[in-house]
Amino acid sequence: MAEPTDPKTADSKAAQPGVATGNAAVRDRYPFDDTQDFDDAKRGFIGTADDPTVRGSDGSTVWGLDSYGFLDDDCPDTANPSLWRQGRLVAQHGLYEVVEGVYQVRGFDLSNMTLVEGDRGVLVIDPLISAETAAAALALYRRHRGERPVTGVLYTHSHVDHFGGIRGVITQDDVDGGVPVIAPEGFLEHAVSENVYAGTAMGRRAAYMYGAALPKGARGQIGAGLGQTTSTGSVGLIPPTLDVTATGQTETVDGVRMVFQLTPGTEAPSELNVHLPDHKALCMAENATHNLHNLLTLRGAQVRNPHVWAHYLTETIALHAGSVDVAFASHHWPVWGRERVLTFLSEQRDLYAYLHDQTLRMLNQGMTGLEIAEEMTVPPALERAWNTHGYYGSVSHNVKAVYQHYMGWFDGNPAHLWEHPPAESAKRYLDFMGGADAVVRRARESFAAGDYRWVAQVINHVLFAEPDNADARALQADALEQLGYGSENGTWRNFFLMGALELRKGPVGTPTAVVAPDLLAALTLGQLFDSLAIRVDGPRSWDADLTIRFSLRDGDPAVLRLRNGVLVHITGTTPEAPEPDLDIALAEADLRALLLGTVQLDALTAQGRAETTGDPGKLAELLGHLSAPDPDFAIVTP
Repeated sequence: MAEPTDPKTADSKAAQPGVATGNAAVRDRYPFDDTQDFDDAKRGFIGTADDPTVRGSDGSTVWGLDSYGFLDDDCPDTANPSLWRQGRLVAQHGLYEVVEGVYQVRGFDLSNMTLVEGDRGVLVIDPLISAETAAAALALYRRHRGERPVTGVLYTHSHVDHFGGIRGVITQDDVDGGVPVIAPEGFLEHAVSENVYAGTAMGRRAAYMYGAALPKGARGQIGAGLGQTTSTGSVGLIPPTLDVTATGQTETVDGVRMVFQLTPGTEAPSELNVHLPDHKALCMAENATHNLHNLLTLRGAQVRNPHVWAHYLTETIALHAGSVDVAFASHHWPVWGRERVLTFLSEQRDLYAYLHDQTLRMLNQGMTGLEIAEEMTVPPALERAWNTHGYYGSVSHNVKAVYQHYMGWFDGNPAHLWEHPPAESAKRYLDFMGGADAVVRRARESFAAGDYRWVAQVINHVLFAEPDNADARALQADALEQLGYGSENGTWRNFFLMGALELRKGPVGTPTAVVAPDLLAALTLGQLFDSLAIRVDGPRSWDADLTIRFSLRDGDPAVLRLRNGVLVHITGTTPEAPEPDLDIALAEADLRALLLGTVQLDALTAQGRAETTGDPGKLAELLGHLSAPDPDFAIVTP
């Protein structure tokens, strides 16, 4: 295979002998002669786009359909053959018939778009991440199936890869004209809060998780397991017009009958499965896919409970497994045949239940999360099933998530109760270990012995004490790279290789931005006030005490009070709210614009859209106590 030419991989190294040997052993461990998944992934193929590049309005590349053509080659030593196999499956792209009247566009984003034909148009299920990729997917469908209008949209859950492309398939005018947007109850709250409250930190870590900035190739990004990577186009959100509030609820849109199963607290806090009885088809959203999913995603999120997940899969089997001929999801490829559907759903259920139950068994024997993660193995029957492999979630980090869910961050050892933070610990470690040069020298010996985990762990101390130490940076990059080469998990590989890239080339930042205008517009006033409160620089605001009342012309008055470094919002009348330093009378829309910084108070006043009583400078004073989030914060250095 040709040496890498991308400048980002110019410093990449070949796989070390131990990694190459380990990857070769994978070929003997698993049934690579089983081609059922490849047969299923190709089944129903109709066609794909002529132009392999999806572009944004500025001409930038949002998605490249041919970016993963290299996966057609034999797996090199620099990749785990199991992950390479998964990447080859997921990289297939085009329009596919699931059953008559149900189609999927796959490979146009991290997720799939499903299209169900109705009496006069088409129902879209999960319109991808970006408007650009969603529009390209819909255009491909229409090219082969005709210019059917979109007569409804269903969001299966509250993650951005299942709603962000909405404006590529419908407009707000379509919704105002009667096109329903259906979602599980709680969708809007969770979709907005996840992407706004901790969105900056999640976005930065997502850059590592999905590796969108990595070169694609044998020494770079080969996929994320669940899909290949995230598109980088325009994210939008149109709020739902119809909530699904109960399992068994039935809705018909354009002649398409849907029977819903609510599954809150599984893969997302707000999620549902949907049975299409007239098609004998079952959409599993993201609750059953061709890999072990995350119980705690590496980008960061709330821990998901595998006990709840397994419970709902058991309920799915009872409700639908006896009456469907195909199960499909918003990632990967369908499973056809009732017996195979039952087996698939049962294996997925047993996987989550096993990890949950065995983690609790071992933690009740006194083992910590780290110890359980090293000890845990799944039953051979589950390991032989390709759909249980940890391409996206992993047994290791999922087990730690179960421990965290029940026991929190503390492992019970008082020595871990009040540790020094990383940079301070690192200085002390180096002092005890004879200095940075001695540590690097010994770590090179460990690298030569193939103990890359230890190299990464010990050199991390050097970097957090001396972040500019060139020898340490180079060695750490080499160690992380080898760990990436051996990983079966796509997100682990991306994390390791992103760490190596940033150590060699410097920070790449966050390729995608999920705090889009539509998401901000969907915030309730309370959520908007909360989003300001989490930006208050507490120590700098300890002595501040100011109150602003917003007398809304179209709603109840709202009061913001900053005191003790805390910004509290109060709606209505309360004895806690003192006389305000400033009262601003305005409409809610103008208040939102004011707080989001798209309009200034003096402009609103000059236009007669706002009236003030008190000191107008208090608003600027309040906003001056807010700090800006950092989308480019360091990860592999302090």
